[in-house]
Amino acid sequence: MSIVEPPPMATPRVAAGAVVLRGSAVLMVRPTYKEYWDIPGGYVEPGESPKAACQREIHEELGLTVDNLELAAIDWAPNEKEGDKLLFLFAAPDLNGIEVDGLNFPDQELDKAQYIELSELGRYTVPRLARRLSETTNALLAGRVPLYLEHGDDPNTGHTHNSNDNRG
Repeated sequence: MSIVEPPPMATPRVAAGAVVLRGSAVLMVRPTYKEYWDIPGGYVEPGESPKAACQREIHEELGLTVDNLELAAIDWAPNEKEGDKLLFLFAAPDLNGIEVDGLNFPDQELDKAQYIELSELGRYTVPRLARRLSETTNALLAGRVPLYLEHGDDPNTGHTHNSNDNRG
């Protein structure tokens, strides 16, 4: 009797982040350990749900507690260095419009936060993250979430970008 080996399966890294809006501008944070701006969030820990990870990261990074998170997008975004990745973006409506001047950064991973208009994202972050945030913000504003993305693009629109843009 021969044993049939199961086919290879993806074992993606999973991350979660918060999309906080003021109008059409997105709250971006500047990590002390990256060369580009990002959104509040980080990797999901073993046994932790993406939503719980997003809540934990908001608390660790911004010192805020948020209960009301709504799934806004999932982005399949493999990375050459890290392998398969699934990124969960959650809308945080209770935080929309929060004043950045009053934010503190308890874990010292961040040193600045500001709202950035969608048209300016490319000046602050990597292309794939800029696309991901633009697609997600536009879907949130149009009321058509949750959204499925690949490499920061909506595959249903037919737009594709360079999947070699592996950061973010």
